[in-house]
Amino acid sequence: MTSIQETSEKVAENVERVIIGKRQEVRLTLVALLCRGHLLIEDVPGTGKTMLAKAVARSLGCSFRRIQFTPDLLPSDVTGLSIYNQKTQEFEFRPGPIMAQVVLADEINRATPKTQSSLLECMEEHQATIDGTTYQMPEPFLVIATQNPIEYEGTFALPEAQLDRFMLRIRLGYPSPADEQTILDQQKITHPLDDLKEVLGLEDLRALQVAVREVYVDPSVADYIVRLVNATRTHPDVYLGASPRGSLALYRAGQALAALSGRDYVIPDDIKALAEAALAHRLIIKTSASMHDIDPRQVVAELLNTVPVDGARVAGADRRGAPADLAARAAAAKDGAAGSPAR
Repeated sequence: MTSIQETSEKVAENVERVIIGKRQEVRLTLVALLCRGHLLIEDVPGTGKTMLAKAVARSLGCSFRRIQFTPDLLPSDVTGLSIYNQKTQEFEFRPGPIMAQVVLADEINRATPKTQSSLLECMEEHQATIDGTTYQMPEPFLVIATQNPIEYEGTFALPEAQLDRFMLRIRLGYPSPADEQTILDQQKITHPLDDLKEVLGLEDLRALQVAVREVYVDPSVADYIVRLVNATRTHPDVYLGASPRGSLALYRAGQALAALSGRDYVIPDDIKALAEAALAHRLIIKTSASMHDIDPRQVVAELLNTVPVDGARVAGADRRGAPADLAARAAAAKDGAAGSPAR
């Protein structure tokens, strides 16, 4: 896990040459990347959403395409279409911009629901069916989408099926005064994005994505994930809770965050750190609750305080309720699995 941590640290430092003072958000972006998940960046204009996506793409040895979503964008403009060639008298497929390893879906909520639906198969199954023929997406395949949650004129709310396909949703927020001063100084002559170099090759990225799957998840941690997600479905203020895809996203993201922290096992604090980014955008609040300004993030924060961690105890437990001997239990379980005879 040390190699994952060191390599990811290089990518994070490279991205932070452009995105100043947003360490946690950059780490969450790397979590989605290592898990083969998709990322939704939601914030007001000018906070660096597009710059973050471009910086990540330039740091990787992957093909990159950008789609500027507008109300008149058609599904064929995204996935591609077949064009009749008069010379060969055959139809030729012209792939769309979605056929790239890193795709920036800029202002995704400005496209119509018909166009947004063209992304459903691509994001979930890594393939696109066009004119009865199925085309596979390149690997790795990552969609980084941006949207403005403030301006509603000329926008279309993302359907639940579309939101559910994003592993994580992050918000950048405004920089601190000191960080904003640094941004002004950096861009006095040129933009730091222009000088950004590739720091991680394609094969290395694939190797990291495979290695992350080997991070150990204790059954008590998996049970905690299930109970936390189930609690979103029974909360009195929630109309629609998180799906099983949300449980899997939290599970995979926990593995990646543990690897980024230099551990080969997941602890409950990893799950708590990721819960808002992985679950909040999957919840639909009841109308009666939204009238009282109840926010999905508030619901997730409440559940983190009320859903107990299995095996937590007063003696030897940390202040968040995570068992202090979880690391020992994880190591013992792994050693037992490695030493057991094959059946």
